Amino acid sequence: MNALTRSATAYWQSSIGKKLIVAVTGIALVLFLGGHLTGNLLIFAGREAFNDYAQFLHEAGHGALIWVARIGLLVAFVLHITATIQLTRQNKKARSSDYQYKQRIQAKKSSLIMIWSGLTILAFVVFHILHFTVRVAGGFSELVDKAHLAETGEERHDAYGMVIKGFEAGFLNFLVVLFYIVAMTLLCSHLSHGVSSVFQTLGWRSKKAQDLIQKVSLGYAFVIWAGFISVPLTIFFGLVK
Repeated sequence: MNALTRSATAYWQSSIGKKLIVAVTGIALVLFLGGHLTGNLLIFAGREAFNDYAQFLHEAGHGALIWVARIGLLVAFVLHITATIQLTRQNKKARSSDYQYKQRIQAKKSSLIMIWSGLTILAFVVFHILHFTVRVAGGFSELVDKAHLAETGEERHDAYGMVIKGFEAGFLNFLVVLFYIVAMTLLCSHLSHGVSSVFQTLGWRSKKAQDLIQKVSLGYAFVIWAGFISVPLTIFFGLVK
């Protein structure tokens, strides 16, 4: 084992190292959520705008950039969850029972369920990838943007139609929509605590700015929650077709 490997291992094993990894990967994931939501909201601009966006993502960098982004996000997600779980275990071992009890009484509900919300979000991400990226069911792979084909002669996947079909009214889709709402609610509970924690870990949170940071965290979490659930809900109730 060389010096670089030993240093990286020691950094990972330290609580400070893990906290910084959680903070940095958390920033990456928070920024991704904002960008992903912006793209998702194009569903309200219509089929052409949404399919143009989907086509751009899949063709950027000759199709390589989307895979770079996917791999990068996967690495960030795995590091974030792994470091968080290990920090939680370390904290439990370091606390006495009396101290732990007092801390749990004082802690916010969002911080107490961080690990459980994180695991639920992980399950949601796996489901979301299987649902719309791998397209394991629903006949999504066969959907073609017929209007674009007629206009340009170019065949492309109808991502708009896929999303509509994935959330339109029906019993199975009701369960899908319900799972999305639950997952997004837990995600926003996670965000409302996590964004504020990033500022604290990186030393950017002072007593003077604490209230403002908390309000920004809650505001961002609400925007993410409202934006993401608006898509399945409006489609399920027939407001977007």
